[in-house]
Amino acid sequence: MEFTVVRGDIARQEADALVNAAGTSLQMGSGVAGALRRKAGARINDEATAKGPVDLGEVAVTDAYDLDAEFVVHAAAMPHYGDGNATEQSIRDATRNSLEVADDRGANSLVIPALGCGVAGFDLREGARIICEEIAAFEPQSLEDVRVIAYADDEYETIRTVADDVTGA
Repeated sequence: MEFTVVRGDIARQEADALVNAAGTSLQMGSGVAGALRRKAGARINDEATAKGPVDLGEVAVTDAYDLDAEFVVHAAAMPHYGDGNATEQSIRDATRNSLEVADDRGANSLVIPALGCGVAGFDLREGARIICEEIAAFEPQSLEDVRVIAYADDEYETIRTVADDVTGA
């Protein structure tokens, strides 16, 4: 499927579904999770942790609370904080499961960060390639607008370059 790469704060995005870069405990600490928690309010963390822990690569869904979305998909691309790093397989599974659960719920739009990169320790260029490959290969029923989001300029440039390579743009 087609997708775009955007730069910005995921907590300020408008979409049916936002994807949280989670650890298996689903505890919303720093990075993407922290940004979403600060905007959504403490209840999102309470609901997320009540649904955890989940297996590596799996997802859980919560209400979006004060975010401009219908729901949040918490994608466990990395083990619980401090218990290891993300892997190619965990990023691939978390991405595919995020797309599938959003599509199954009838979402038209989804915003996904660079799962497993950053605090999870996986190389951004390689992680972006895995995520972009999974999105490109996905055959949606309802999803039409999928955005890969980057917070910083250098992250955006890396992901955009990788996305262009994956899609042949």
